[in-house]
Amino acid sequence: MKLYELGPTRSIRARWMLQELGIDFEAVPVNLPAGEHRGAEFRAINPAGKIPVLVDEGWVLTESVAIVLYLAEKHPERGLLPVDLRERADAYRWMLFAVTELEQPLWRIARHTNLYPPEERLPADVTLAQREFRAMAAVLERHMSGREFVAGDAMSAADIIVAYTLDWGQTYDLLEHCPQLRVYLERMYARPAAPRRIGELLRELRAAAR
Repeated sequence: MKLYELGPTRSIRARWMLQELGIDFEAVPVNLPAGEHRGAEFRAINPAGKIPVLVDEGWVLTESVAIVLYLAEKHPERGLLPVDLRERADAYRWMLFAVTELEQPLWRIARHTNLYPPEERLPADVTLAQREFRAMAAVLERHMSGREFVAGDAMSAADIIVAYTLDWGQTYDLLEHCPQLRVYLERMYARPAAPRRIGELLRELRAAAR
């Protein structure tokens, strides 16, 4: 397998699943700041010009959540997706919650603080997005009361999606009122197969760009 990735991006989700499964893979770094994702060679792999991309025996799969689910279903013996229909639906629910209710405001913050040209940034939208993220994080904070994992009694693919997204929110200091989520994050990233934290990888990326 090959994983096209870059440090702090959502490729962390795919890497985390590969590491949890103990799968050997070739990491192929894609230099986004240098524009490698816009080149013809990478566009031939993913016309959208985005990472992560997983290549499994010549078959190409994009989108981080799809990659995580594919790997979990390819290795059912590892139990990273519940077998019971309702428990699996619960795992899906929290994955979708993460990528719709939590991730979308984080993208708006990123765009209007860093990604868009300065003249196109809207500070007011950052404030709104912060408020929206905190409101949805509070929902998850209540859900995690007395729980170790997001869905069921064991780690699942949902925890990889949720933990990464919460760690992203942590880089913007948006979990100050969510002590249970902060504890959950520390527990998840203490796992032997866990990837490095987003903040650490961002600092490295910025230092390399200087």
